[in-house]
Order: sequence, then structure tokens, then C-alpha cells
Amino acid sequence: MHAFATSALCCGKLACEACCVRGVALCGVLDQEGLQKLGALAVDRRVGAGATLFQEGDPADDVFTITSGMLKLIKPMRDGRRQITGFMLPGDFLGLAFGRTYVYSAEAVQESHLCRFSRPDFVALMDRFPALEKGLLGRVSTELAAAQEQMLLLGRKRAAERVASFLLSMARRGGRSAPEAPLALPMSRSDIADFLGLTVETVSRTLSELRRQQMIGTLDRHTLVIRDRVIGAKARRLV
Repeated sequence: MHAFATSALCCGKLACEACCVRGVALCGVLDQEGLQKLGALAVDRRVGAGATLFQEGDPADDVFTITSGMLKLIKPMRDGRRQITGFMLPGDFLGLAFGRTYVYSAEAVQESHLCRFSRPDFVALMDRFPALEKGLLGRVSTELAAAQEQMLLLGRKRAAERVASFLLSMARRGGRSAPEAPLALPMSRSDIADFLGLTVETVSRTLSELRRQQMIGTLDRHTLVIRDRVIGAKARRLV
């Protein structure tokens, strides 16, 4: 879904009722009136592959819902290195900051489209439609759980377990739970390495070993299939 989902446009305006990510996006909690109000605030934003949506420290004036493509969240380090803290898929919401500036950078992995909302307007809409605020709270709770899982991933798991967990997570988030369903991974090996706290060589070597063990299959450089759904448990035994 995440490689093909697109925004629904009507006379130059975003038609929220026809949006193909409505079922998984935050706006899915709104009734017809709420959707109309939200659609009146939305502006379609295109971000080309490799382009930056916003940088850490920029004024946090807008919030976004991804409707197609993929973005990566980046936390720069003082020594010039970077840590990728997440990959955002269609339906994901980003940009809401508690302070006045963004606390991370967001860059497009591939050409992406987003619904952009003025932060003050969006906050005002949450006051008017409590379901929107409740839905956002639920997403924040989910993100906290994901952050804890990422801490476990980086702190306690071996390289093969990290890669296997990453593949299963991306398959689950992208709705690719069926056996042999193609899993698109448009990000680079370097991006995966920066997310998992590994080297590019380790990621490539691990993927090759998982392929040799017939736990995964490769359709092309950016598409694979998970052939063994207990890949996570079996990866623990790989060196």
C-alpha cells in the first residue's frame, strides 16, 4: 500500500472522504462534519525523493499526514553521524511538537505526498472535535511503545535479530502479513543500518544469510518476501 497510495483531489481541494489512507490515518476517527472541516484546512504537499520536509530546529508551524510514499525521521549527532529513528508510511502523522521547533528532521525516502495542516488550525480543530484529540493520544501511546521496542532492539538483540525484527515490523505496518506477499523496502541499506545501529556491511551480510537460509526471498533490490514467519526466533541462532 505505501508505495501506491495517493491523495484524493477534487477541484484542487483534498477530498478526505475519498482518501485511500483514511482507514489508517488519524482523520479516520472523524465524522462527516469533522472530515469536511479538516479537508478545508488541508493542503497537498509533495516532497521529492531525498528532499527535506523540515529540519530539526525549524519552527514547528505545520503538522502532516502522509498519503503516499515514505519518509525517514533523522536525529543528527554532534559528531556528524546520524540516527534514523523511524520510517513513516501512508497514514502516519508527524510534526506535532510540544515546543516551538521540530525536534527531528524528516526527509523523503521516495517521492511522497502529505496533507499539510497549520498547527494552530489543527489544534483548534482538536478542541472542537474531541475524537481527534483522543485519536492523537492513542497514536502518541503507540509511538512510545515503538520507542521502547526500538530501545530493546538496539540494546539487547543481535544483528540478525535486529534485521529480522525490522523486516517483520515493516511487513506488519505495510499490511503485508500474507505469506509470500511482496514487501517494498525503498530505503537504502545505509538507512536500514542507521536505523538498526549496524554497519552497511552487516546489514547486507545478514540479508544474504537470511536469503541463504531461505527465510526470505528477493524479487529485486528493494523488494523481498518473507518466507518464514518465525524468522525472528530463528534469527537468534544465526551468528
